[in-house]
Amino acid sequence: MIDFSNGTLFKLAQCDPAEIAPQISGLLLEGEQILVAAKTIRDFVVFTDKRILAVNVQGMTGKKRDFTSLPYSKIQAFSVETAGTFDLDAELELWFSGLGKVKFEFKGHFDITYLGRLIAHHVL
Repeated sequence: MIDFSNGTLFKLAQCDPAEIAPQISGLLLEGEQILVAAKTIRDFVVFTDKRILAVNVQGMTGKKRDFTSLPYSKIQAFSVETAGTFDLDAELELWFSGLGKVKFEFKGHFDITYLGRLIAHHVL
């Protein structure tokens, strides 16, 4: 499992879900849909209609991968921080029962308010 206790794990940029879909298609449940995808150079996070999948690509070749499934049903609280004038990064913090805090940073023009509504829809 990914060690989320080390603060920010990912600094993500939004990407096309179709680019990520082939890499996780075997993990998705029947009918599960990708709603938002974001990635770094190698790692990525996918927000589906059922959960969050965080993928940590490991090793020199990138063939070894850690897939961490974070179900919306385990989120106890969340925080969304929008980008500012000088601080252009947006942040999403999630508190999971049994896991603790998970933090994702998004760079560039990421629609963090949509992501906040998405989380709220599944949690509240």
